[in-house]
Amino acid sequence: MNFISIRGQVFDGHGGTDAASFVRKNILKFIVEDSHFPLCVQKAIKSAFVKADHAFADASSLDISSGTTALTTFIFGRTMLIANAGDCRAVLGKRGRALELSRDHKPNCPSERLRIEKLGGVVYDGYLNGQLSVARALGDWHMKGPKGSACPLSAEPELQETLLTEDDEFLIMGCDGLWDVMSSQCAVTMARKELMLHNDPERCSKELVREALKRSTCDNLTVIVICFSPDPPPRIEVPQSRVRRSISAEGLNFLKGVLDSNS
Repeated sequence: MNFISIRGQVFDGHGGTDAASFVRKNILKFIVEDSHFPLCVQKAIKSAFVKADHAFADASSLDISSGTTALTTFIFGRTMLIANAGDCRAVLGKRGRALELSRDHKPNCPSERLRIEKLGGVVYDGYLNGQLSVARALGDWHMKGPKGSACPLSAEPELQETLLTEDDEFLIMGCDGLWDVMSSQCAVTMARKELMLHNDPERCSKELVREALKRSTCDNLTVIVICFSPDPPPRIEVPQSRVRRSISAEGLNFLKGVLDSNS
């Protein structure tokens, strides 16, 4: 493997913009400089997220109490790798079907809650230690212990690797402001319809943002659409059913009687 590219990044900052800005500018550098790169990209990415988090803690000119979730898509060849820490989400459009490629790291998520409580944290009213609505984030050093110590608020991402096929048409990456008001399938259906009309991923992203605003989302909105083909998605032919549907004479008379009684 001699080539890797970041195709999309979504950061949802809280407590200021310093953490989101720092991670966006530095994450690729930490990946390619990691000792595991390029032989084991997954290990390099996990290590880079933690190193970026620690480097941010050392940045004396920045507000290290700010934090950010991070969702990043890496492409090498036909392999796509999603790295996620937080509640942003990546959804693959696969011939009109939505396939979620990341997991929302909410404190109430059973596996996250178990991890938090094992490390001495608590989940109160859906918030980690009663303060934060995500279970994983970079930054937020007012909630973390010494660097390298186990902490209920984790900066380590979860990874999902996918081998892209001809059926994989596009990827939607968005922060929770989109997913709070729209299901993954709804977003894929809408995006596919838009791309069939104009095949413009940037315009499609803006349409998803506009739709979320119409649905009165109450959170930040960042949406990226990545297309895997220069051609628009093809029309999906729905096979005609061969089952003939009919109604019996008895049923028809019953229906007629109901309609007559209501007239």
